[in-house]
Amino acid sequence: MLVIFDCDGVLADTEIIAARVDAELLHEAGLEISAEEVAHRYAGLTTERIFELAGEELGRALPDSLLARAEEETDRRLEQEALPIAGAEEMLDRLEWPRCVCSNSRPERLRVTLEVIGLYDRFRPYVFSAREVGEGRGKPAPDVFLHAAAVMETAPADTIVIEDSVAGVAGAVAAGMRVVGFVGASHTWPGHGEALMDAGAITVIRRLADVPATVEALREWSSDLV
Repeated sequence: MLVIFDCDGVLADTEIIAARVDAELLHEAGLEISAEEVAHRYAGLTTERIFELAGEELGRALPDSLLARAEEETDRRLEQEALPIAGAEEMLDRLEWPRCVCSNSRPERLRVTLEVIGLYDRFRPYVFSAREVGEGRGKPAPDVFLHAAAVMETAPADTIVIEDSVAGVAGAVAAGMRVVGFVGASHTWPGHGEALMDAGAITVIRRLADVPATVEALREWSSDLV
């Protein structure tokens, strides 16, 4: 059994930090959107994809310089403001199964975020960025999940993924894995849990403390019944 965690919004309460930066810069570009709307619409997507979709809505491509500013400012704020989701360390202490991290974040940002919240050493070297799998193969594509399972020598059917985004849930389901939706971070919105269930999550939890018991319960299920 393997347990895969997303980083932003599951281990680190950081989705709202990136959403605030994106909302500020998209406002400059002429798109009226709040941080909460960014988190709702685009959670789990890369910054490049978010700005591409925003450009489509505006009817024009956004300049590369705006994307570069978003990346730089998000990195700066993450180093200063990133916090772990409540109960992360205690949950990892109780989790008996092998675990890893799969994220759409750049490898450098992923490492910095995990270091800032004090969890990098709990996962290394099993910290996987979709950027390392291949260009354009981030969630909702299944590639990063399949790569992680292969490295960890675990079948997808024996893998449980903890995800907070529709894109992440969709990618894990496409990889043939079971998914537990998580709605305990600051960017959670009304209907968040239902959206994750609609995307294919088997169940939804609000506390990381519930991960070990949930994983144990799912482990006992036959994959033929899922």
